[in-house]
Amino acid sequence: MAASELGLLAGADRVEGTLFGNGERTGNLDLVTVALNLYMHGIDPKLDFAQLNAIRETYERCTGMTVPARHPYAGELVFTAFSGSHQDAIRKGLNEWKQAPRAAWDVPYLTIDPNDIGREYHEVIRVNSQSGKGGVAYLLESEFGIILPKEMQREFGPIANNEVDRIGREVSATELKTMFWREYIERNQPWQLQDFETESRAGVVRCRAKLLRDGKPVEFSGEGNGPLAALVHGFEKAGVPRFEILNYSEHALGAGEEASAIAYIQIKQGTGPARWGAGVDTNIELASIRAVLSALNRS
Repeated sequence: MAASELGLLAGADRVEGTLFGNGERTGNLDLVTVALNLYMHGIDPKLDFAQLNAIRETYERCTGMTVPARHPYAGELVFTAFSGSHQDAIRKGLNEWKQAPRAAWDVPYLTIDPNDIGREYHEVIRVNSQSGKGGVAYLLESEFGIILPKEMQREFGPIANNEVDRIGREVSATELKTMFWREYIERNQPWQLQDFETESRAGVVRCRAKLLRDGKPVEFSGEGNGPLAALVHGFEKAGVPRFEILNYSEHALGAGEEASAIAYIQIKQGTGPARWGAGVDTNIELASIRAVLSALNRS
């Protein structure tokens, strides 16, 4: 490989090689790797590898041989990062590239744009027990549009890693979403929402809440400068230990009239640690209320 590249730099106008390094009369030089190494440095090799996945599949079917998983450019795991720090750097690099593409590709750990050779970004990051919060956040955002706040990433990342470690294998994006849903969205004990109504007068919001606590009905009212403040006030009147809301964010999940909203809320109760909660509903106000209950249930 090195001899061929140096020969080309020295002026050679012909290189003989093979497909994926398996040959006889022409030795074992892989022309795919040579060509894409040149491409990586900005030199057009005049070869089209836009369908490299299909080329690999045809090669394996016709020869009965397998391209190793870490074979340069063509291997299944070439554009996969397992290290948490690598995952975080790739995620940040891809986000920056999408916002302002430049003349030269410069995403960390990816020597070329995988899309140029028929690969896709969802193949870049997978999650195992060694993955960091960056890889977890990337998969949830890229596959399902779940954009976790930074502080929440720090909480959920270790939770996901512990679960993956228990399973003992790499997990898919769908499995990761299931973990998130189970940890936050489906946390409905001891508090569960039945009904929540608000009315606003002269800048003061009053709420009426109907909840279940360990299956038993609980009703209360409260007031504040917004629905969440009114809810917190109502809980305090109902004898629940006082808590405060530290962080709040929300965004849409999907588009259209039936799109859901997801809310993320961090609360702190007494001297205990701050906890995050999340809620989903077609009504953003109710999504926020569900997020508060999720955080309380996790406290």
